[in-house]
Formats: sequence, structure tokens, C-alpha cells
Amino acid sequence: MKTALCELLGIEYPIVAAPMGPDLTGPDLVAAVSNAGGLGILQAQLAPSPLFREEIRRVRELTDKPFGVNLILHFPVDEQVAICIDERVPIVSFFWGDPTPYVEHVRSGGAKVFHQIGSVADAQRAAKANVDVIIAQGVEAGGHVAGEVSTLALVPRVIDAVAPLPVAAAGGIADGRGVAAALALGAQAAIIGTRFLASTEARPHPEYKKKLLSANEDDTIRTTLFGFGWPNASHRTLRTRFVEDWLETKHAAKNRARTNRSSAIPLSPAKKCRFSASWGSRQTSIQPVTSDRWICWRAKASVSSARSSLRQKLFVR
Repeated sequence: MKTALCELLGIEYPIVAAPMGPDLTGPDLVAAVSNAGGLGILQAQLAPSPLFREEIRRVRELTDKPFGVNLILHFPVDEQVAICIDERVPIVSFFWGDPTPYVEHVRSGGAKVFHQIGSVADAQRAAKANVDVIIAQGVEAGGHVAGEVSTLALVPRVIDAVAPLPVAAAGGIADGRGVAAALALGAQAAIIGTRFLASTEARPHPEYKKKLLSANEDDTIRTTLFGFGWPNASHRTLRTRFVEDWLETKHAAKNRARTNRSSAIPLSPAKKCRFSASWGSRQTSIQPVTSDRWICWRAKASVSSARSSLRQKLFVR
């Protein structure tokens, strides 16, 4: 079952445990996967630098096998890259951004560079940046998702676009059948996330692990709900009660806005005014308007009201 990528990385099986965060794939899980012959990848980027270094060293205490560290390029990574090089991390994986400024620096320290993408265009840019391995992530993936294309369609397209660069497949892979399918598409490894999230060594709460194991193919959804500090970054998550409440509130707000827009009444030029109000404030101002645009401020007010209601629900529960 070994592939050329297995030989390149020094692992026994073409299976990689996806980094999941901010710290769900800690040293115990990373080492367990690497000790079993796969490749574990640590996610600890948001930890303070001393703890980040400590997590890497803890992995080394638990395994003498290859492992990796993942860095999300939406956030500052200079200090973490320097620590990875200083600690001689074998593999540094990047996601969500341009890895070009870091690739040669990381490789000069002796590490291999992974980069995860969600489109052919991004794969080609990563290849030009001289990364060692590209991860093609399909839209089925859990957690943050970079693209809109399914794993089955994306992987062979990326492989053809960047050959002979090795490609690993990610998104919707949870068992041996998925691994076999990924290899049949031409990938040299399979990236598995959610399945490892339910393992003993992973850090999620036991109740969340139970929900994962009882969920079916209809129980996930892409949203931006948990994107604090990372705006407009869609992610796939379980449909918990919290998520369902948020979706219901958001949908209701959109419907009210749509209804109010469709029922807006045009005013005569002499009576037209611009209505403005800052969100969260009771202060408003009325100013003359010279254009012939209709006024739909009620729709805007409805959306703001829904947002305020949502915030109350989030913090009260």
C-alpha cells in the first residue's frame, strides 16, 4: 500500500491525520497516528509561542516518527515558522493563503512543505511556489473549506495540473474505501480528519465525539458561524441546536428584509429623505435626498434587529 509519497515522507501508510483546531489535534493524537505508520499533523498555532514550542517537543517525546505542524496563513505565522525550523519539524503544512514567502526558508531548514488548496488555480500557484506536496481539499471536508468543488472532481484535475508533484486528497474520507478511492483517483495519500477527531487521543469533549459517531450524511452544514477573527471563512460543522437556532434566525432576518424591500413605497421628490442609524445605537438622522431612489430603511432596520436578537441568544444560552 506504499506510495511514492510514503517513501518521500518516511511513513508506512498513505494516511495523514488532518490538523484540526485550534488545538483538537494535540501531541497525543499526532504521535499515535505517526507511531501507527501514518503522518500526524499538529494544530497549535494560536497557542502562545512558548506553549507552541512545548507542544512540538511533547510530540517528539511521544514518537520518533515523522510528523508535521500546520499553519494557517490568514493569521501571522512568522514566529511559528521560526520555531518550526528551530525545532527541526520534519513537515510544515500551510493553508488559506500564499505560502510563497515561507517555502524556501522552511525547506532550507530541512523540512518538507505541504500546502492545502481548494481549486486548480490555487494548486498551480502552490506548485510555482515550489512546495513539496499539495493537498487537494474537496468541499465535503469538515472544518474550514477553501473551495466549492467536490473531492471526486477536484483531485484528478489538480493531479493533472501539477504533475509530477505529489497530491494528497482531503474531504469526505473516513475509512478504507475512501482511502482506496483517493488512491484510485491518482492521489498518493488520503487526509482524514473527522474520523480521527472521534478517537481517544483527540481533544474534543466526549459528548461531541458521541455526536460525531451518531451523525449521518445529512447532519453537517457549511456556515460562517464559528469564524470569529477569520471572517468569510466557510466551515463545515455539525447541525447542533446552537447552529440550528442561528440558521433559523438568519433565515428569518433575510425573509423579513426581502418582504420589506418588495413592499417599499416610492416617495415624492419633495418628501424623500435619507435615513441613517449606527448599529447598536438609538441615534438617527434625517437628511434630504435628491435622487429618485426608493427608501427601504425598514428592511435595514429589520436585519439590524435580527442581529441584535441573535447576539442576545448567543450570550444568554
